[in-house]
Amino acid sequence: TADEGYKPPKAAQNEARKGLEWRKKFKRGGTAVGVARARDISNGKNLPIETIGRIVSFFARHEKASKGAEGFRPGEKGYPSNGRIAWALWGGDPMKRSAEAIWKRHKAKK
Repeated sequence: TADEGYKPPKAAQNEARKGLEWRKKFKRGGTAVGVARARDISNGKNLPIETIGRIVSFFARHEKASKGAEGFRPGEKGYPSNGRIAWALWGGDPMKRSAEAIWKRHKAKK
């Protein structure tokens, strides 16, 4: 149920795992909060609605930067950039889509 939280999609779990691997390999990207978030997401831990809200906020804040940033897409110089690693830590595009959909439903119920 919603009270127990929301399970991150498999694709988001994989993306968060990739973010953690990149951070370990390159020793950069993301914050302590991002790393904690990645651990929860990659482990498939149920995320409370408050956390879903924070995930939505994270992606909203960083979306613009992701669009034009060099090193965000494979094949670009500096890939993966710090921003790309952080994006992955938060579950990447799959988590963004999922969190936004959950948040929208949550807001509609209020």
